[in-house]
Amino acid sequence: MTENIPNSIQEHLNDPYSLSQDQIDFYQQNRFIKLKEVLNKEALAFFNAVISEQVELMNQEQTALEERTTYGKAFLQLFNLWLENSMVKELIYSKRIAKIASDLMQVNGVRLYHDQALFKEAGGGITPWHADQYYWPLETDKTVTAWIPLQETPLNMGPLEFSAGSHVIVEGRELEISDKSEELIEKKLRVTDFTHVIEPFDAGEISFHSGWVFHRAGANATDEMRKVMTIIYMDKDMILKNPENTNQEHDWKTWCPGAKIGEIIDSPINPLLYSN
Repeated sequence: MTENIPNSIQEHLNDPYSLSQDQIDFYQQNRFIKLKEVLNKEALAFFNAVISEQVELMNQEQTALEERTTYGKAFLQLFNLWLENSMVKELIYSKRIAKIASDLMQVNGVRLYHDQALFKEAGGGITPWHADQYYWPLETDKTVTAWIPLQETPLNMGPLEFSAGSHVIVEGRELEISDKSEELIEKKLRVTDFTHVIEPFDAGEISFHSGWVFHRAGANATDEMRKVMTIIYMDKDMILKNPENTNQEHDWKTWCPGAKIGEIIDSPINPLLYSN
């Protein structure tokens, strides 16, 4: 594995990406946005190789795809690669991406909640409709996930899909990712006016979505791995709330160790990634 990240990629990761007011307004209304050319070809190829190798090192899934649950078929899921790999850490600490997250949320800076690799295998199943923040013991909705495909992602590879503006729906927020969430949220969204956005991703294109917007992904019908890295950001002044379910209790202990209810989350694994 390469020991050092090239200077040209380091510079790219810190080079600001300018958002227009129209883009910020679009995100505020719909709670998701897709942005082209956030990563250039050199950076994308580099991190595809680095993250793929790290996922291979960390992955312990041995159950055959057809024998797994719906959740298990959706993707291989590995967490906090930045703690294991100094080059992945450079991507997670990218000011270019963190500033986009901060600007979209209209906050004064962002911390890391955690990262995760989501690799959907060839033949992998759907990722059911869900809202991420069901899992998070966080006081406000000032959260955003950067969904970073490590390759061009056509429709038959299972790109992320969004229900635009669905962050206002309360029903379905209590559902973890499952067949039930796919069925019930699909039914709910069918009788609303929210636009279902399903589009391919170009190489270097990244999406950002808030914690309460409903989203899903289709199956991977190709013979290649759909490789995605995600970075979950939260307002730098995010308060830990009293957990409302066992998943939130687990997340508190796992991703915010030592944080106290009612106080700002500033544990050693929730570093400040960008500040105005």
